[in-house]
Amino acid sequence: MDHLLKLADLSGAEILDILDTADRLKYQKKNGVEHHYLKGKALGMIFRKSSTRTRVSFEVGMYDLGGTALFLSSQDLQIGRGEPVQDTARVLSRYLDGIMIRTYDQEEVESLAEYGSIPIINGLTDYCHPCQVLADLMTIREFRGDLAGQKMCYIGDGNNMANSLIAGGIRTGMKVAVACPKDYSPDAELMKWASENGDFTCTENILEAAANADVLFTDVWASMGQESEAEARKKVFRGYQINDAVIAAAKPGVMVQHCLPAHREEEITEKVFEAHAREIFEEAENRLHAQKAVMVKLMG
Repeated sequence: MDHLLKLADLSGAEILDILDTADRLKYQKKNGVEHHYLKGKALGMIFRKSSTRTRVSFEVGMYDLGGTALFLSSQDLQIGRGEPVQDTARVLSRYLDGIMIRTYDQEEVESLAEYGSIPIINGLTDYCHPCQVLADLMTIREFRGDLAGQKMCYIGDGNNMANSLIAGGIRTGMKVAVACPKDYSPDAELMKWASENGDFTCTENILEAAANADVLFTDVWASMGQESEAEARKKVFRGYQINDAVIAAAKPGVMVQHCLPAHREEEITEKVFEAHAREIFEEAENRLHAQKAVMVKLMG
């Protein structure tokens, strides 16, 4: 593994190796065991999109690992004033030991990896969110003990979260069901790959998708950059909510996960969110541990 650009690039064994490393790092942090595996290393963090969890977890993660994290807003870099991404990649490769970027276009992440000579970590694009889904898979293992054979159900917009959940779920042997409104499905090429490589279904019927699910996922109806579509999307997604009926369709004791921030009473009810808050906030914490594992694997 040279970079983390999207989960479909990794094998199931590579994903599980990252999760095993994340488990060890979480144990070390919880028990006060020093783990300065990246002492003297520097991570550049390029942000074209604002963030709470991504910035704090990467910054604290590098501190825990004995390294340094530099916050690089696109407004402060020449990349925000038109410098080609390939030039930025080649310059930063001479200063840093790794780059995490949170941006819009997947192509920008791929270009950094092509022209740079250091590891590139995708902190989020409009196409995928691999770091979040590694944390999700880590959390499922903590609560369920295994991934293979379990059913994951995602309800909502076929966005970057849906794409990464499909890739991560199929790669680790999970059954994956997605429920999206018409014209809001995940990436077509990715769905074709999932159908050919595992147990995958996509439907408009949320109760059909949720049937016998071990874990339910959702996300906001309008993601960052889609604020102008928010009201229109509320009408389209009105029926795509994790509520008591969806919980009843799933397996008894079903897990619920949400990448946050959550819009209560839109994609998830207040009642369901609070009933599963422990799982959801453990998932948020695991961003720290999963990303530390990625950095150790790539930069250690």
